[in-house]
Amino acid sequence: MTDSGMSRADDDGDAVIRVRGLTMGFDDFVLMRDLNFDVRRGEIFVILGGSGSGKSTLLKHMIGLYQPLAGHIWVAGADIAEADDARREAILRRVGVMYQMGALFGSMTLLENVRLPLEVHTDLPREAMDAIARARLQLVGLGAFADFMPSEISGGMQKRAAIARAMVLDPEVLFLDEPSAGLDPITSADLDRLIQRLARTLDMTIVIVSHELASIFAIADRVIMLDKESQGIAAEGDPATLRDTSNHPWVQRFLRRTDSDEERPA
Repeated sequence: MTDSGMSRADDDGDAVIRVRGLTMGFDDFVLMRDLNFDVRRGEIFVILGGSGSGKSTLLKHMIGLYQPLAGHIWVAGADIAEADDARREAILRRVGVMYQMGALFGSMTLLENVRLPLEVHTDLPREAMDAIARARLQLVGLGAFADFMPSEISGGMQKRAAIARAMVLDPEVLFLDEPSAGLDPITSADLDRLIQRLARTLDMTIVIVSHELASIFAIADRVIMLDKESQGIAAEGDPATLRDTSNHPWVQRFLRRTDSDEERPA
């Protein structure tokens, strides 16, 4: 049974993503069954779960990289699970993705990395593409580093550049896979503030896969928690509310970082 910090509205007209009856797996192996949730326009929505629970797998289903065993995923009103190749490409033009390690091309400058989606998906003149790419780098605090190679900047700056590239086509939804992975606490906190600023100033919907509790409590409007044992969503809602009020033992252990032995009676 799902523990909810707020009620789930199946007919929420403000949802930019709807997931209904989603079953994920490979061949005869089922990872998660019958997932149902919405991502609301303009919110920072975080997918939580333990190791192997399927957090990144769920993200890859939501951006059309994996085909579900069953169910539907509507992104901006279109079912990405049933779309043909042309329709899927049109849907994906409306989302941006930053993968866990940034995935910048080491042989390209930051400007060239950020410009690449414009070269692939638009017919804009080079001057216009450069101007847009430079504006996105400026937006993430890297305007002075456009001509640097990825190897010449820090890990946190590489994450910022990857976010700039994910935003260059003005997506409706930005997906971030473990954005704080490998960063020190100060750099991670700086990245959290950037994500919050982008969401608020651009009115952008952001979906994040993370297990970094400090970041989650700092920036998440709402979370879902995937439970490997039940193969479903154990909890959904505001993370602080779930931490303080949930009666689900695993949710309590996860959000409070307590050992399972502490939950057992003496």
